Amino acid sequence: MPLKQLAPGEMTDDDLRDWCSVLNDMTAADMPAEPRWRTDRLRDYLDATLPEDERHLFLDRDADGDLVGHASLIVFGGEQAGTGVVEMSTRPSARGKGVGTRLLRAVAECAKAGGCRTLSVEVIATTPAVGFYDRHGFARSTVEQRHLLRWADIDWEKIEHAAGRLAAGYRLEYHAGGVPDRLMDSYADVKANLRSAPGNVAFVPEWRGSAYAPALRDSFQTLARRGMRSHIAVAVSEPYGNVVGLTELVVSAQRPTRADQYDTVVAPAHRSYGLAMTMKARLLTELRRAEPQLVDVQTWTLDSADDVRWINGELGFVHDVDWYDYEADVDKLLSRLARPA
Repeated sequence: MPLKQLAPGEMTDDDLRDWCSVLNDMTAADMPAEPRWRTDRLRDYLDATLPEDERHLFLDRDADGDLVGHASLIVFGGEQAGTGVVEMSTRPSARGKGVGTRLLRAVAECAKAGGCRTLSVEVIATTPAVGFYDRHGFARSTVEQRHLLRWADIDWEKIEHAAGRLAAGYRLEYHAGGVPDRLMDSYADVKANLRSAPGNVAFVPEWRGSAYAPALRDSFQTLARRGMRSHIAVAVSEPYGNVVGLTELVVSAQRPTRADQYDTVVAPAHRSYGLAMTMKARLLTELRRAEPQLVDVQTWTLDSADDVRWINGELGFVHDVDWYDYEADVDKLLSRLARPA
């Protein structure tokens, strides 16, 4: 059967079950300790994007109609226009048969049609995907260390103690699903500090405060539509009531036993007061109550982020594997894919 491109809304229930099956077969072969995917709200996960972005899906079935591989391409709009992010999975039993190359060619052609100049992909360093993207000319742009905090190994007495160590002049607040409007502008100001952080690869718009707040609201709403529950702790400076630090964790309906660490940021004038440690510890205590099914939390840090690694180590995170960010020029990629194998 020919490779098929679909919009997320065109996926049938069978397509979704097959999509999940490929993901889990690949996970079992390459990273057997990783949590398996569920079909719970998988349609929402694939369908919901930010207002300026578009997602395209690709299904590759064999002659018997069995799904042997799939891919997702998000074409970014706004400030990130010109960049596409790809995720690809091939069933292990179908490797070496050209499935990945067919999917990559379809993705690159779609990216080109959508105005993308660059394709980006995340790769786990210990998996066969590294060799695949190397062979197709992707260049490694960033190396991040993944650290895992296993729920069963947490020293909760230590975490509770760290959560209670708050410098004078600050208070902590916990919010689920987003942040209230009264905090949104100052939250946006703190978040914008990510742009100036050395080596940081997070997308942060140029604007600040009230101009950035709508984009943040869209982000929280999109996460909720995707079946992803946001948990946030903020440090608020007294007596003004402004956010000066934040940390975010997300739990998805599709893999509910794992929490993903998103951003942790402290405004420059409020660093050296231990706020990052206190916020992260407080958020773990909140997750203990709000998400009792959790097995672990994962976070990523750059090799140069010694301060972040120290905080994570104190909380019990352990480095287990590296992740690579790969990039490729779309025109050059298409040229390589057009050459005979």
